[in-house]
Amino acid sequence: MLAMADAKPIRVLIAEDHRTFAEALQRVIDLEAGLQVVTVAHDGKAAVDLAVENHPDVVLMDLEMPDLDGIQATRRIMKASPDTKVVILSAHHDDTLVARAVEAGAAGYLTKTRSVMDVAAAVRAAASGEELIDAEETGRILALLHRRREEDADARDRVRRLTPRQIEILRKMADGLSSEAISRSLEISPQTLRTHVQNILTRLKVHSKIEALALAIRHGQVSPTKPLSGEET
Repeated sequence: MLAMADAKPIRVLIAEDHRTFAEALQRVIDLEAGLQVVTVAHDGKAAVDLAVENHPDVVLMDLEMPDLDGIQATRRIMKASPDTKVVILSAHHDDTLVARAVEAGAAGYLTKTRSVMDVAAAVRAAASGEELIDAEETGRILALLHRRREEDADARDRVRRLTPRQIEILRKMADGLSSEAISRSLEISPQTLRTHVQNILTRLKVHSKIEALALAIRHGQVSPTKPLSGEET
């Protein structure tokens, strides 16, 4: 008992932009035996700066924050203070986000719906160097991230292979022009336009003009000027 009383508390930094949630989390963490919140950050840059200044044992890191998101902040903290462990707190569970967190160096990933006991247990486990995500699960989610990155690279290559005329058509579609207006502006027949559009869908391996536009916007070939809320029939 004396040894436990003399043990240094696990020092925790809370990085959370929602101040009410941060304050509540601070209160419950401070009530846990052996845990002590040393400081609270309300944006990603402050989280990095305070981690470098205070060298906490564990950072409870929100994913969605201003200035730097939780993934970027985690990566910087791990570089500047490698002995600090980071446990991600997120509003929802997503395998891709978990994979990116692990890749950035996070020791664990919890949803904000988990109980206080779960969060406290995760902090203690991380501080002691335990793996919060087992090797099999880590391998699975990192393989998923790798696969999605390969798919994204393949989609980017397909977008880059669009011809200048195909990009021009997509940009006019993004401007909200009807098929008739696009035909007139390009001085081509409606049938020729339909052929161009079908070639675009085939090249991008998508099934609709909305998907084609979304892909072209995502990879920087088209700037969105109209919301992609529907598709012309």
